[in-house]
Amino acid sequence: MLLDRLNDIQDKFVDIEEKLSHPEIVQNQEEYVRLTRERSALEPLVQVIAVYKDVLSNIEEARSMLHSDDEEMRHLAEEELSSSRDRAAELEQEIKLFLLPQDPNDEKNTIVEIRAGTGGDEAALFAGDLYGMYTRYAEKCGWKYEIIDASPTGLGGYKEIIFMVRGEKVYSRLKYESGGHRVQRVPETESGGRIHTSAATVAVLPEAEEVEVEIDPGDIIVDVYRASGAGGQHVNTTESAVRVTHKPTGLVVMCQDEKSQHKNRAKAMKVLRARLYDLKLREQESEVSSTRKSLVGSGDRSERIRTYNFPQNRVTDHRINLTSYHLQEILHGDLDEIIDKIITEEQARKLEEADF
Repeated sequence: MLLDRLNDIQDKFVDIEEKLSHPEIVQNQEEYVRLTRERSALEPLVQVIAVYKDVLSNIEEARSMLHSDDEEMRHLAEEELSSSRDRAAELEQEIKLFLLPQDPNDEKNTIVEIRAGTGGDEAALFAGDLYGMYTRYAEKCGWKYEIIDASPTGLGGYKEIIFMVRGEKVYSRLKYESGGHRVQRVPETESGGRIHTSAATVAVLPEAEEVEVEIDPGDIIVDVYRASGAGGQHVNTTESAVRVTHKPTGLVVMCQDEKSQHKNRAKAMKVLRARLYDLKLREQESEVSSTRKSLVGSGDRSERIRTYNFPQNRVTDHRINLTSYHLQEILHGDLDEIIDKIITEEQARKLEEADF
């Protein structure tokens, strides 16, 4: 029963507060930090539970007043009962959202990989547009980002670009961007005015700690070579670029963005760890349920999730049948409208599956 579960949560919160007042807990820094975080996570829910119980009390009180001999009192009771029931329903929905299982990776930083697909130079330019869209969104959210590796083209696009985004709840927002993105527009080099369709794939990976993914040094091959492209004198004189090959999976990560071989290797290992962690997550999700619907997707990068149509100034997200006619605003980082609707849809599906 929901109320029994809410009582248990309140009891747990009181127990944590009591423990935090004990001197031995205060002196144990690790335990104190753990309990403080747990308390902070529970506090918003406990506050809502308290309001919910007050509203339930109001409902009971209004019900008892319905039997009053005073007609005006009965009328007031009916009004109070109606408004309290509506409020209780709202609070119950809010509580259920709190109780939904949380993605343990939601608080993590992310590694975003964008690769040009079909479409040649136009696809590379589109990959650059997507990179600009995400970095502008990051700036609006107050997140920090840095390029890990990039393969630019002469026209200002990218064959591939990999970058890290750090900040509060980064993965919880960006994880819905994984998949295939398609653009329809007239390229600047197209003299006949024909609309071309190009594509790029986006992979959003939660950053993995070393304790989460252990990599056996014997399982990797590290090659160093001279960096290519713009970058100064070190490009031609120093073997600073690094290529890491993971033998068991065949995954290959290259990094040449830094002048230091040591820094490039560290970044490459960070990407490799994130990719291996992502593989592990996909395997776990597949084992749990092959039929469970999720807007995060199956991890299949070929799954088309969104189309950007320039002639019609239209963006369509195919997962939720959302159409927006604010293409330029979206490409300039106004992604909240789309992401918020995806999250709402995902929560609705989870509520249908939940057993409260």
